[in-house]
Amino acid sequence: MYQAHFGLREAPFGLTPDTSFFFNGPQSQKALNTLLVAARNGEGFIKITGEVGTGKTFLCRKFMQSLGPDFVTAYIPNPNLSPRSLILALAEDLDVLLEKDIEQHQLLKSLNLRLLNLAAQGKRVLLCLDEAQAMPVESLEALRLLTNLETEKRKLLQIVLFGQPELDVKLALPEIRQLAQRITFHYHLGPLSRDDVDFYVAHRLRVAGFDGARLFSRGGVARLYTASGGIPRLINIMAHKALMVAYGEGRQQVSARHVALAASDTVASQAGFWRRPWPWLAGAGVLAAACGAGWTLLNR
Repeated sequence: MYQAHFGLREAPFGLTPDTSFFFNGPQSQKALNTLLVAARNGEGFIKITGEVGTGKTFLCRKFMQSLGPDFVTAYIPNPNLSPRSLILALAEDLDVLLEKDIEQHQLLKSLNLRLLNLAAQGKRVLLCLDEAQAMPVESLEALRLLTNLETEKRKLLQIVLFGQPELDVKLALPEIRQLAQRITFHYHLGPLSRDDVDFYVAHRLRVAGFDGARLFSRGGVARLYTASGGIPRLINIMAHKALMVAYGEGRQQVSARHVALAASDTVASQAGFWRRPWPWLAGAGVLAAACGAGWTLLNR
């Protein structure tokens, strides 16, 4: 609704992992560099952790996109699977032709043959597992056994685990200590700093087509940082709502007040004050009214 009003080609704060919006901030760039160096070094296991909303899936997509033609990638977004189902999902992603009701031994043999054929073509195979903290312990152990597939020169399969901090707790269990010992590269994604939030907002607006000086006031960015705690997903949610409020009022700049109203309408906001009942209800009412006003402007 507000794109034409603010001179935008597209919505700047969507929640889908569109890699054209990838923000090369200090943390995300270090994490990406860690992944690329580890992958090109042929490391068996790599691990990226971060709290909910810090951009792990976004980083995963950007990482796979940044790998050259020498890599063949497989991606499993929900690895809460049994060991057999996990191996079948990997085989499917690698275009392994399997007979119906194939036995486990033959399944592993077919997968190994496919990996050997790809290696003979000079290809590296890399498996990315998102939400890895949800994996059963026995499936994590199955992953470790898969990395035993190797030639005399290198591993046939590299694995990158993306997960919440609970993944570290699971990896500390005695029964999978061998897997934890094999993770040679790891990085933890934290929240954005106050300055990074300013650059992050400006970056996404620029990618979306904004060519003005400053759409979010300095006070608006400061309130956005306070309310989101620097978590990118929360920044996107509240920035989008704040733009809706400013548009509904016919304003050309988003102020701290607009962001405060957006935060009051966001249950996950980390600003404790805005979780009190009465501002939440007030924010919801104002936001609804703003949307209604915007709809009226749109249809004039």
